[in-house]
Amino acid sequence: MRLLSVLAVAMMAASCTPSSPPAAASPAPSATVSADHVDGAKAHALVHDGAVLVDVRSPEEFASKHIEGAVNVPVDEVTSHDFGGKDKPVVLYCARGHRSEKAGEALRGQGYTHVYVLGAMSAWDQ
Repeated sequence: MRLLSVLAVAMMAASCTPSSPPAAASPAPSATVSADHVDGAKAHALVHDGAVLVDVRSPEEFASKHIEGAVNVPVDEVTSHDFGGKDKPVVLYCARGHRSEKAGEALRGQGYTHVYVLGAMSAWDQ
């Protein structure tokens, strides 16, 4: 009986307390600015429409094999390269996707507005 009394008092107290709307959750600050990820078909379409296709691997890797029409700008040099303006679409790729992701984040952080990450070079043909 005593437990019921305690519960009843708690319920009455809760019902008498004015409720305020929950505070809006603010998004957590992001440490990185993500680029858009695209598949091979979308990358082809972007390049066909004028996007710059960028291989962010080393010059040696680029020399051994690359996608026709790509320019080689190693990942550590992308922020100092002029791609034709910060509104020019850029499609990035590398060997497995890690460097192109890093390059995409760096370009977005520099204010580039149309950055697309293909990821691995092999995705071009898929």
